[in-house]
Amino acid sequence: MSSLSRDDVAHLAGLARIDLSDAELDRMVGELSVILESVAKVQQAPIEDVAPMSHPMPLTNVTRPDVVRPGLTPEEALSGAPEQELQRFAVPRILDED
Repeated sequence: MSSLSRDDVAHLAGLARIDLSDAELDRMVGELSVILESVAKVQQAPIEDVAPMSHPMPLTNVTRPDVVRPGLTPEEALSGAPEQELQRFAVPRILDED
């Protein structure tokens, strides 16, 4: 793998619209080189016998059966409401019609 040059890092920073100082460019050359070397090592892993997967551990979705159960009647739901209107909670208007 070819090593990164300072011009390469400056070009990448320009593409990402990141303004880097000269000191930051010099530091990034080393940091990005280490990152690219690490990625190259990972790409060398023997994966021929590994099946594609979305997660390294098998996932089981824990759900319960969807069972219809009785709910509250409108009267029960509104029993504690200070005001109600047309089987709905009545609240003060906060927005005008405009």
